[in-house]
Amino acid sequence: MATSLSDAIAAKRDDLIALTQDLIRIPTLNPPGQDYRLICEYLEKRLKSHGFDIELIRARGTPGDSQKYPRWNIIARREGTRAGDCVHFNSHTDVVEVGRGWTTDPFGAALIDGKIYGRGACDMKGGLAASIIAAEAFLETYDDFAGAIEISGTADEESGGYGGVAYLAEQGYFDPARVQHVIIPEPLNKDRICLGHRGGWWAEIETKGEIAHGSMPFLGDCAVRHMGAVLHSFEQNLFPAMAARTTDMPVVPEGARSSTMNINSIHGGQKENDPDFDGLPAHCVPDSCRITIDRRFLVEEPLDEVRGEVTGLLDGLRATRPDFDYELTELNAVLPSMTDREAPVVRTVAAAIEKVMGRAPEYVASPGTYDQKHIDRIGKLKNCIAYGPGVLELAHKPDEWIGVDDMIDGARVMGATLETLLLKT
Repeated sequence: MATSLSDAIAAKRDDLIALTQDLIRIPTLNPPGQDYRLICEYLEKRLKSHGFDIELIRARGTPGDSQKYPRWNIIARREGTRAGDCVHFNSHTDVVEVGRGWTTDPFGAALIDGKIYGRGACDMKGGLAASIIAAEAFLETYDDFAGAIEISGTADEESGGYGGVAYLAEQGYFDPARVQHVIIPEPLNKDRICLGHRGGWWAEIETKGEIAHGSMPFLGDCAVRHMGAVLHSFEQNLFPAMAARTTDMPVVPEGARSSTMNINSIHGGQKENDPDFDGLPAHCVPDSCRITIDRRFLVEEPLDEVRGEVTGLLDGLRATRPDFDYELTELNAVLPSMTDREAPVVRTVAAAIEKVMGRAPEYVASPGTYDQKHIDRIGKLKNCIAYGPGVLELAHKPDEWIGVDDMIDGARVMGATLETLLLKT
């Protein structure tokens, strides 16, 4: 062709910036699952104009799906001129809460010194925009190609992906007979290939007590003090044991090569009052205290042992601490996932990174789970990686940003990948 695909992508710089800004300005906050239909309709209009066939799919009955907050997903497919493999770019459209500490408008998508700022800029609307630009430039450069290109925008990745990729996988959209290569443009840095992720186990632990007057706590039983004993046991026993374990998985950053656990939330006693309430609290001994734990585990750790380690400490307190009782409710569990380094999509993207950036890629695994888990476990499709522009450590932080140059390079890698996989003779 007269114009190389790389040049065609570079020429779309202003379009890439505008597209990324438009996506960030749709505040698809999860929870609760806001504006999913709106962003799908935006993508539908954009991709239809480039010849994609569109499906809008509501994940009815999945966690969080309601009339007020329906779980909408989009799959766009453009068929080639002859038979061949399908390359699928999957991006989630939801973003996490804004949080404190921003110096820019979280949904303003300001362009400052070559960086676009906003919630979801790197995680992962910048990656979604880069994949769209790569696909559109490829279609404008080549009118004869094999197979198909798919682009999806899916819901709820930030809360497990059950209203998004998991639902679509259950419906057969990631069947290996339908889709052969999947690239998820998560922000793992433009010169890295992410092969998979650690496992996750989430649970709520409640300690029980007995309510009484706060001036006579000896007549009750303080559930918060019991939870203090739980946290002390975790500090003394569980956290040191986890820190001593490491994995052969190439997890980044370095601290995530060990097992970890986050105390996600804690609440005991009376519920918090509304912000406009200026009264004083009642004087009561709390009869309940709850924490939510977020345990990330290694491929070398069986899930049953992860569960058993926590319940073993709790049962030990039940046996030794007077009046101690607890209830544990499992919220979710996700097994680790890893794609082989010799898988076709890995080798193809690795060659594309070398072509575009002149250096071999780094192979990594993610500290947190992402939607590869569902493509792997439900879809039974192993030829899946995460590759996308953006700095991983910026995800979920204030003043999140994505670099325009990084998006251009990422799009060039995606474009070179399409050339290799779809221009076969």
